Amino acid sequence: MIVQPGPDGQPAFVITMDQHTAFAGALARVFGNERFEPVEPRDEMLYVVSHHDAGWRELDAQALRDPETGLPYHLVQTPFERIVETSAASPEFNTRRHPFCGLLSSMHSWGLYNGRYGMSEKVLLDALADAHRERADRMLDGERARQQRLVEALSADPATAGWVEEGRLFQCYKQLQFFDTAALYFHCTPAAERSEETFTHVPLDAERDTKVRVEPVGEAAYVFAPYPFAEDEVELSFEGRYVEPEATGDSLAETLFARPVERQTVRLVRGD
Repeated sequence: MIVQPGPDGQPAFVITMDQHTAFAGALARVFGNERFEPVEPRDEMLYVVSHHDAGWRELDAQALRDPETGLPYHLVQTPFERIVETSAASPEFNTRRHPFCGLLSSMHSWGLYNGRYGMSEKVLLDALADAHRERADRMLDGERARQQRLVEALSADPATAGWVEEGRLFQCYKQLQFFDTAALYFHCTPAAERSEETFTHVPLDAERDTKVRVEPVGEAAYVFAPYPFAEDEVELSFEGRYVEPEATGDSLAETLFARPVERQTVRLVRGD
């Protein structure tokens, strides 16, 4: 679950991981132009981007209360023993749709613990307490084994063998990371506090990456340069619920899910 702080003591905007990944999927649908290759294989990519954190569903439904904030736990503030369950559950969910979806989801889970395959300085493994390291290593070994099985199955089918060639596979992985981190840019920070940010390793194609800068420029408008989307201006929305902290209790589920689903809207504007 993602908790976007409310400005000046206002209610927080709480976003389930399904709502987060739905917005990532919306970014994937409009990605691609004369400079950036669109997602391909399209159906499988749109599915896994839109469900890459599906393993969080059961946990999000509980809306466990963080005693430090009185709000639901935000992402990595969630107790490790609960997070690690989602790391294997998401690939398991996506594998049921297609081996390629399971492979990308597994790579996403493994990458979060390992600096996104060297593309990020944030290495979750380094931050884990020693008491959690053994369980994390078991999960990660399981995901590497899953990836090997899925690559073998995809390689054996002439229709999908090209999807797991290294350059092509990591193009898809990097696209997923861009959609995920771009969604987090909007989801984790309230509009008034968003600032310029640069996304690295955004793939132009299977061989070339670039950096993409985003900058707020006005009322819900954000300039991207170089611009990776198909239309010169794109308006997208994401969902969540506004909720205040609670002083007691283990869960905010009853309060949170009784609140209406609301939207925040952003405009993505060409900057090059």
